[in-house]
Amino acid sequence: MPNYQGVWSLSTQYQNAGAWPSPPAIALIAGTANSGGTGFIVGDTIDALVIASSGNATDFGDMTVSRQDLAGLSSSTRAVFGAGKQTSGSEINIIDFTTIATTGSSTDFGDTTVARKEIAGLSNSTRGVFGGGDGASDNVMDYITIASTGNALDFGDLTSNNQGAAGCSSPTRGIFSGGRNGGTYLNVIQYITIASTANATDFGDLVGQAQKIGSCSSSTRGLIAGGFNGSSFSDVIQYITIASTGNATDFGDLIQTLWQFSGTSNSTIALFSGGYSPTDSNGLDQIQTVTIASTGNATDFGNLTGRAYANASCSSAHGGLS
Repeated sequence: MPNYQGVWSLSTQYQNAGAWPSPPAIALIAGTANSGGTGFIVGDTIDALVIASSGNATDFGDMTVSRQDLAGLSSSTRAVFGAGKQTSGSEINIIDFTTIATTGSSTDFGDTTVARKEIAGLSNSTRGVFGGGDGASDNVMDYITIASTGNALDFGDLTSNNQGAAGCSSPTRGIFSGGRNGGTYLNVIQYITIASTANATDFGDLVGQAQKIGSCSSSTRGLIAGGFNGSSFSDVIQYITIASTGNATDFGDLIQTLWQFSGTSNSTIALFSGGYSPTDSNGLDQIQTVTIASTGNATDFGNLTGRAYANASCSSAHGGLS
């Protein structure tokens, strides 16, 4: 392997990827909300980082509109970000996409079936599914074909109205975890078969009720972390075996209690980015990591380009692509 030295931009890493066994797995983290400095800000920023190498994120480009409480999903080549809330508080139905290997701003993809915020996303290599949210129809799931462009189509319904859930997947099965139905915080885990269209089915329960959690997966194991239950924040990381059904099991702890953050992975390493902590209401720039196949507490990975909560993550090598 050539002895490359120095700090490379994301595009330079891809230009030289032919000398490596395979291109590096890239994570993209999009959308920002923070309460520091000049006041509450909702941003359009997309950050990028190489998952296998701990370190700080770099600027990738911008989404077509600023937003928070959005969802991210991806194939190995294309990242898609859907729905969310603008600074005005208005829910939107905009879907953006970008090519992961090429830094730059996003392009319009189409629209979700309804405008909503606090939405979850998951995908395999061909199909992306958005689930739940706070808007006109809170239990809706809709889907897109990632390699094309166009408006999302109806997939089916979640088991109840659900805002603030999180999604992860294997190549065949999608998982939506946690959330809130009105004033009731949920511990429900539900699943779908991504290649079909149908309503979600009960999978089991989380170790506690929580919304606005972070989730990611390998092809076999899903991780669900953090969240808020209406009275307290959580630092708990828990896991499930995606191919089975059953209740989640304790995995370890985040570095601190956290909610309104996002998770993604390279199928081996999990990353949890940003978030809102009761000890720092301005939003965090911290990225935390664990090894999915083991159990244990999170450690520091690096930092985002700025403080961010209510963001969304995806990657070119998550568990749904394995």
